[in-house]
Amino acid sequence: MANNPRESSGAYLQPTERASHAVEKLQEQFADVFFEVRRFRDETTVYVPRERIVEVCTFLKTDAEMNYNYLSDLTGNDWPDRDPRFEVIYQLYSVGEKGHYTYLRLKVRVPEDDCVCPSVTSVWRTSNWHEREVHDMFGIKFEGHPDLRKILLPEEFVGHPLRQDFEIGWEEPEFSVRKIQREYAKS
Repeated sequence: MANNPRESSGAYLQPTERASHAVEKLQEQFADVFFEVRRFRDETTVYVPRERIVEVCTFLKTDAEMNYNYLSDLTGNDWPDRDPRFEVIYQLYSVGEKGHYTYLRLKVRVPEDDCVCPSVTSVWRTSNWHEREVHDMFGIKFEGHPDLRKILLPEEFVGHPLRQDFEIGWEEPEFSVRKIQREYAKS
């Protein structure tokens, strides 16, 4: 079982303290990288440069102390008024002995004019379907993905429905009350 971060007294660190410890370890391991870190409501988010995401994820998973052994989700976000417009979000858990865990969120910013992000399928196999979903819904391509095809929408579907500028087309449902009112108005 991997070592979980502990205080000098031997007590396990609390999840927020452990996330802070993970940030310190990242900064030590990748001294040449600037990690923007945001903390909100006891959650820690680390912005990772796109070109380093596979390297950072590999370290977080394989380092015995970090042991982020569970990618619980990978999703996207669209900020049409920002540059870069898109984000890829990675929700990681380090589940250790006695159920102790650390939660850490990574984000990668992806520009609209170069809508590509490296695939982390070599790190967590579960990212395979998550990346396909993000590709389908946001149009972000995952470089190095073994089978990047649509997963939710039919192959002939055009567009990416979770983009903020995706136009929603629909027809007003025909309810019997409206139909009766319209027929009544004609008479």
